[in-house]
Amino acid sequence: MTGEESQSGAQETYVVIGAGHAAGQAAVSLRSKGFTGRLRLIGEESYAPYQRPPLSKAFLSGDLGLERLYFKPPDYYAKNNIDLKLNTTVTRLDCAAKTVTLKGGREIAYDKALLTTGSRVRKIPLPGADLPGVFYLRTIADVEGIRALCRKGAKIVIVGGGYIGLEVAASSKKLGLEVTVLEAESRVMARAVGKPVSDFFEKLHAEEGVTIRTGQAVTALEGAGKLERVICGDGTTLDADLAVIGVGIVPNQEIAQEAGLAVDNGIVVDAACRTADPCVFAAGDCTNHPNNIFGRRLRLESVHNALEQAKTAAAAMRGAAPEYNQVPWFWSDQYNVKLQIAGLSQGYDEIVLRGDPAQRKFAAFYLKDGMLIATDAINAVPEYMTSRKLIAAHARIAPERLADLSVPMKEMA
Repeated sequence: MTGEESQSGAQETYVVIGAGHAAGQAAVSLRSKGFTGRLRLIGEESYAPYQRPPLSKAFLSGDLGLERLYFKPPDYYAKNNIDLKLNTTVTRLDCAAKTVTLKGGREIAYDKALLTTGSRVRKIPLPGADLPGVFYLRTIADVEGIRALCRKGAKIVIVGGGYIGLEVAASSKKLGLEVTVLEAESRVMARAVGKPVSDFFEKLHAEEGVTIRTGQAVTALEGAGKLERVICGDGTTLDADLAVIGVGIVPNQEIAQEAGLAVDNGIVVDAACRTADPCVFAAGDCTNHPNNIFGRRLRLESVHNALEQAKTAAAAMRGAAPEYNQVPWFWSDQYNVKLQIAGLSQGYDEIVLRGDPAQRKFAAFYLKDGMLIATDAINAVPEYMTSRKLIAAHARIAPERLADLSVPMKEMA
């Protein structure tokens, strides 16, 4: 057979394609649960698996050092007999031959493969988008490039008012920059939260000195040799020393698709993270998976999903039959405000507020046909924690009871 190793013999080879959060967790789970065979992680970046959420927050602002980003200390992998190949691109997955091909032509055989290919930034085809000073934010290298231009008083324009855009805005303000956020939709975070929560965050950023312009598209980025200005859809011009574009991410599914595996807004897997090929699994941002709580297939972009699917995939690779079926959750830190989201609010028909947004502590409950499907908790941990249980139980609670602060959350069940 082709490949640098034979698959015969007692020792199996597991290959993990991708070296992000899901890959790190999968490696830890495999070793801690007794897998003693060859284990290889192959990643395109220069860094061992690390956490991405702090990139737009504490790492950008300088409150968190590089060493604290790592999922495990870099020497963990060698100590646990894990072959970590960095700066390495996988160009092909051959399910029939059970090999992966690296850039340059080298082949590696596997007994089982795990795709943790993650996602990449969605790029927008704007004139001037390739000018020095224009950034997307997805990697450590991206943040290092941004920080190099973050001097006090510099003007930053952020294109996109989602989680990443607003987190970058908060971090930039902390560093002393003049910050403008441009959002094409009529409100910020429109894809993820309801209007009362959008209104709260727009007011929060305004109070912190950030300018947010909603309903505002960008038509071009201009400058002589580097970014100098951003041209808006209404014809106005904004001076800019740097710009960060945050308009979403897309799944890295191409290698699976080219291998003949099913893809549909992500690599299609079952509840045990198995693809249609019994020797190939997938976990993390790149997957389209079933969720019985919400009764539909999902593709989730969250650390929680990456970690839990990685644990599930590791168990399935070793022959177990686990089922990943949890309430999705997300979070965002902006200034002294922590937003914690439980569930998925798409399709809600009623929003119930508990608490006072003016106090920077409240919760928004999303109901559909009387059933709780999601909660946005702003500095409201009890509401968030209880909601995760209520959503999983398909709870129906009277709106007036949810809104009543005199009723403790623990009594809602």
